Formats: sequence, C-alpha cells, structure tokens
Amino acid sequence: MGYLKTAVLMAAMTALFMGVGYLIGGAGGAAIALVVAAGMNAFTWWNSDRMVLRMHNAQPVTPGDRMGLHAMVSELARNAGLPEPKVYLIETQQPNAFATGRNPANAAVAVTSGLMRSLSREELAGVIAHELAHIRNHDTAIMTVTATFAGAISMLANFALFFGGSRERLGLVGTLLMMFLAPVAAGLVQMAISRTREYAADKAGAEICGQPLWLASALEKIATGAARIDNDAAERNPATAHMFIINPLHAHKRDSLFATHPATENRIAALRDLAGQSRQASPRKAAQSRPLSPSRIPKTRNSGPKGPWS
Repeated sequence: MGYLKTAVLMAAMTALFMGVGYLIGGAGGAAIALVVAAGMNAFTWWNSDRMVLRMHNAQPVTPGDRMGLHAMVSELARNAGLPEPKVYLIETQQPNAFATGRNPANAAVAVTSGLMRSLSREELAGVIAHELAHIRNHDTAIMTVTATFAGAISMLANFALFFGGSRERLGLVGTLLMMFLAPVAAGLVQMAISRTREYAADKAGAEICGQPLWLASALEKIATGAARIDNDAAERNPATAHMFIINPLHAHKRDSLFATHPATENRIAALRDLAGQSRQASPRKAAQSRPLSPSRIPKTRNSGPKGPWS
C-alpha cells in the first residue's frame, strides 16, 4: 500500500507539473514539463533523501557515538522490525526531527542538536520511535517526493511571469493567479497526506517504544521550542516542513486546511487516551510492546549540566 500511495502521489504531482507547463508554453510546454517530471520522478526516487539531508546540513552519527544515539536507534529499529537506518544530527537550536528515505532498507533518521538538549532520554526514545513508524509505514518516500515536487512546482510557477506564452493565454492577472494557485495546489497535496499520517505514526511510535506518554511529553516540549526558536534551514526550504515531527515554521494551533501538521494538543490527547487504553490491557498484551531498555537510551541534558554534545 505504501508504494501504491507513492505512485498515485507522483502521478498527481506530475499532472500538476504538466498543467503549469501547459499554461506557460502550451502543448509544447506540457510536453517539456512531462519530460522534466519523468526525470524528476526517477531522480527524486533515488536521491531525495540525500537532497533533504543536504538542505539541512545533516551530519552522520556513527556507531559507538559517545551519547549512544546510534545504539538507541538500532534497538528501536529492532523493536519495529526494521533494518537499521542511518542516523544524522542537524546543528540547530530548534528541537525537531524527521525521517527520510525511499524505503525501509534505505532510510535515515535525523534529529537536531536542540532536540538532544531539550528532551529526557525517554522523550527522545519516543521521538525516534515516531520517526521509525514513518519509515515502517513507507511515509518517508511520500514525504520526500512531495517536498521535491512542491518546491519545483512553486519555482516553475514563478517563471510564468517571464514567459510571453502564458501572458498571451491568461493575461497578466491570470498569470499572477497561476503563480499563486499552483504552489497552493502543491501545498494542499502535501497537507492532505501529512496530517493523517502523523496520527498514525504517533500511535505506531508509541507501540514501538512501549510508552505513549514518552512521545506525548516530547511533543509538548518540541512544540514549545519550535514556536520560539527559528530553524533557518527550514525557513530557506519550506517545502520540507511537513517532514518534521512538529512544523519548524511555527504551525497553526488548529487543524486548519493549510496546516501541515495536526494540532499538537490533539496529538497529545490521542496519545494520552492510548496510554489509558494500554493500562487497561492485559499484562500479556502489554508485555508484547517490549519497551526500550533504559540502559540503551542515550544520556541527554537531564543527565548532566553540560548537555549531550559538550
């Protein structure tokens, strides 16, 4: 199902890309856009994870790192039944994280240094489990494809003002409207797939780490930090905002049409409900969740005064 959703999404984004090409250059423009979109589909499928990591200047974390981040990701990946993903650190004060990759065998998890300094060991485990849930659900392929295509469609629409063909067909007012509506349409595709998958990843992540309240507490801290701390790389690349666990561009508080993420309050409430249901479950069912061993959770700021990377 994950690959089918990705294929449908890529087809929809290709059609939108061709539509913008047609408005700019007629049938010839649409044909050129189709060729470009085909190339983008192939390139994006194989390289979008590296592109996104490069956009955010993510640096690899190797096995045996002094804080044990890699070891924690490895154990949680085993809990999730996944191959071990690559691990990256993004140097920014904003607490946040995302996962990327075209499939579980070629996936990566990236966390910010601000996240490492802000969360307890248990909260960090909840966040990592959430990102691994995205990988297991094949959300990462969808997220990276939409990030690349949304950015390309926005750029193509901006070119429309400089091409005479589109002005002849639409007039100046129509061209300006297209410059606005094409990126909005691409954004709506992003948003349509973003909010529902966050709820699913929250639930699956809670199952992976075995403790829904770890993630609930982490979301509250991340939302507070993201609301007051800028993420410069995300601001320069807003098409990647939907990939993060919390909108790095200061998301709306309500589940509005134009929000890339659900309201954090709603996500926390759902996790607390899940925790209540887990407490009522039989001991045998609860034991199946295999919570992360405390000895395998890396130390964070709460374990010392200097922070995890000092």
